[in-house]
Amino acid sequence: MPFRSLLFWDAYEWGRCGCNLSQEAALKMMTVELSKQARATAISSLQRYFEENMPEPIGNLPAGLLLDFFMEEVGPAIYNRAIADAQARMQQCVVDLNGELFGDEFQYWPRMDSKRKKNR
Repeated sequence: MPFRSLLFWDAYEWGRCGCNLSQEAALKMMTVELSKQARATAISSLQRYFEENMPEPIGNLPAGLLLDFFMEEVGPAIYNRAIADAQARMQQCVVDLNGELFGDEFQYWPRMDSKRKKNR
């Protein structure tokens, strides 16, 4: 079963988003799941970091507990930053829609007049 760390979202933010999600659905979306392989790789990475940078190595269980701590303590900040970055990017895309996809209206007659002038 994948490891789950629940990332908390301020109730104000949840209500402000205007989404038609239940609070339960919104909380489920904020659950970060590491696959068994990703968790094992992260634990190995922590163990290697301790071996190379700390005076004492760290065992498998303590490394897993440290990973759990970071996912709960720092994870929400990373998650919130990722959401803010995605929102900013999407807002920029929406702003660009007008320039990228805007179609000139009522252009039949101006085009026809232009073609007639060319044919004279």
